[in-house]
Amino acid sequence: MEIAELMREIGERAKESASELASLPTKVKNDALLQMAETIEERRAEIKEANNIDIEAGKRAGLSSAMLDRLLLSDKRIDAMITSLRQVALLDDPVGEIYDMHTRPNGLRVGRMRVPIGVIGIIYESRPNVTCDAGSLCVKSGNAVILRGGKEAINSNKKIVELMQLGGRRAGLPEQAIQLVPVIEREAVNVMLKMDKYIDLIIPRGGKGLIETVVQNSTIPVIKHYDGNCFIYVDEEVDLKEAKNIIINAKTQRPGVCNALESLLIHRAVAEELLKELVPALQERGVEIRADEGVRAWFPELKPAVEEDWYTEYLDLILSVGIVDTIDKAIEFINHYGSHHTDAILTKNYTKALKFLNQVDSACVFVNCSTRFSDGGEFGMGCEIGISTDKLHARGPMGLKELTTSKFVVFGTGQIRE
Repeated sequence: MEIAELMREIGERAKESASELASLPTKVKNDALLQMAETIEERRAEIKEANNIDIEAGKRAGLSSAMLDRLLLSDKRIDAMITSLRQVALLDDPVGEIYDMHTRPNGLRVGRMRVPIGVIGIIYESRPNVTCDAGSLCVKSGNAVILRGGKEAINSNKKIVELMQLGGRRAGLPEQAIQLVPVIEREAVNVMLKMDKYIDLIIPRGGKGLIETVVQNSTIPVIKHYDGNCFIYVDEEVDLKEAKNIIINAKTQRPGVCNALESLLIHRAVAEELLKELVPALQERGVEIRADEGVRAWFPELKPAVEEDWYTEYLDLILSVGIVDTIDKAIEFINHYGSHHTDAILTKNYTKALKFLNQVDSACVFVNCSTRFSDGGEFGMGCEIGISTDKLHARGPMGLKELTTSKFVVFGTGQIRE
């Protein structure tokens, strides 16, 4: 079958399923998610087998260690997928919620109702657990979803979708509520981006090149984030031991993801004392440090940071480190070089913390914790479909409410307009 014809059929099935999903009772959706969790639990060995095929192919293709880590589905990550499905089932269903209700002088009661967006297309790379997260959130929010994962995870994604569809059928979910584009050719993406007749929203997750391609070619509205170039600023009023632990976690706990720390700014007053312990601790964990002249005054052996480093999302064990003299300089630096994803301040000064929160223009701004908490699951949203650095219509981790839109509803008692 030609790819264009294949994609048209996928689109038609999604559109049909979206109509049914929009009015599906919450209990049916929740039961479907719980059945998906049970099915994945029962047949996890099949997921691991499929994932191993992708891992071995990735090694032969020369994928980096960070990319292979993103691709891996360990038992721990499969457990997290199962837990996420169950957590989403426990969340309040936003569909049908009526809010902002008020009464006009003529007696009309005007409000808004949350409704599904319709059909959501998700284009993503590497991480097959995204398949489960995206599918679960779309089902609970009443949306049909078309998933197009990267070729490096094709076997893992096929198996996950197969098991989710099986679990959904057991609970009475529409057959094609969750669909995977089953081919790896780029043409499928090109066709998908022009399917505005069937798809209401595109969400790309991946590298900057992928997202730029989607934005430039899509005739469908897009919610995106280009980079996760996350900064931490260490203030002069800080608990140095706590700061060291947070920085190490933010950089090394999982370096290949978008909420990992990429650039560190330290107030000059505490820089030398902090760096004496931090530099060797990071190096012991395999981190390459790229430093500005202020840092290299104490550690001349470190690789010099160049202009491009401050803009870079490494997704690897590399960290840019610089010195600043004031919080204002740090804020200015982050707003200029950062990607408006997630940035943090480490300080014991409440006033400075509020200043940072108010003036850093990012989707997520933290005080005294690791950037790795920038995650829908960690925010209590069950999981996320992505982290948006756009300002419309969603910003930050996108959960159930971010996958709905609204319509105005009006209750009258016979009023007519004069």
